Amino acid sequence: MKLVILDRDGTINADSDQFIKSPEEWVPIAGSLEAIASLNQAGYRVVVASNQSGIGRGLFEMSALNAMHEKMYKALAKMGGRVEAVFFCPHTAADNCDCRKPKSGLFQEIAERFGVELKGVPTVGDSLRDLEAGVAVGCVPHLVRTGKGPRTLEKGGLPPGTQVHDDLAAFTRWLLAQHPQHPQRPPTP
Repeated sequence: MKLVILDRDGTINADSDQFIKSPEEWVPIAGSLEAIASLNQAGYRVVVASNQSGIGRGLFEMSALNAMHEKMYKALAKMGGRVEAVFFCPHTAADNCDCRKPKSGLFQEIAERFGVELKGVPTVGDSLRDLEAGVAVGCVPHLVRTGKGPRTLEKGGLPPGTQVHDDLAAFTRWLLAQHPQHPQRPPTP
């Protein structure tokens, strides 16, 4: 199975230091939804792994998170794209859970749900903790320069082998160039 694991805020949609708390605040980054559709069309299954501590902080309810994801699903569907599943951590750092990135619990859940090893699976995010969570289970890290990406790049300390891309669309172009699709040729008479 060809799989790509994406962070949400700052990778697919614009991020905010005040959290994305409603469907109105959920605004896709230019080209990100088209990039997901391109991945799907090339045979990739796309999954999201996202920290959503705004729930644990009482900033928004599960219904608001579900509404944000419904907005994302509908916008993707119009472009022929799809996110297979959204795995999220609702906890705050104080909860010391296993699912909050940089811990790898969300990635372990993805591996179990899809019955796959994650070694070599690309994971794309805008923060160090996104990359660390994936690397802990064998994913290949990709940093985007959207959201917190510029600050993350400036701080340094990225996992070895991290590829850096301008945005999700640039990552997608890079990935698809690495694994070009071979069109089916009609049989020769």
